[in-house]
Amino acid sequence: MKSVAVFRQLVACRGPNWSPSSMLLRAPAVAQPLPLASRAAFSTSKTTCSEHAEETFEEFTSRFEKEFDGVQDVFELQRNLNNAFAYDLVPSPGVVTAALKAARRVNDFATAVRIFEGIKAKVENKGQYQEYLNELNGLRTELGVPLKEDMYPDEK
Repeated sequence: MKSVAVFRQLVACRGPNWSPSSMLLRAPAVAQPLPLASRAAFSTSKTTCSEHAEETFEEFTSRFEKEFDGVQDVFELQRNLNNAFAYDLVPSPGVVTAALKAARRVNDFATAVRIFEGIKAKVENKGQYQEYLNELNGLRTELGVPLKEDMYPDEK
């Protein structure tokens, strides 16, 4: 293609008032920042607002009691324990009872002992922990689950 033909196509694309000297006289275009409202979010996924109902403590308790009753292996037990202790509340004694029975059913002694460590870390004070121990003492004796404090009295 000849240079004259290229020049004609360039003029046709730029419009009738375009000239090579107009490019030299014009100030370079500077990108202006967009206002925050018109900027795209960093993520390319669509922002969605999902709505769900709040779960009451009784619904939480019954849901986790059912989940622990259906535990078939150690992985399910530990996953359910992780989910139960992830909330900003201490599981009820009914949930702990179901978890202890599930731990003994799948023959996981270590997890059964650690359930009480989780309760101790989750409660606000020693009095609440002692109330849990008093309520679950019969079940602990029945299932043969000692406390870490009983097994290692020297550690604090």
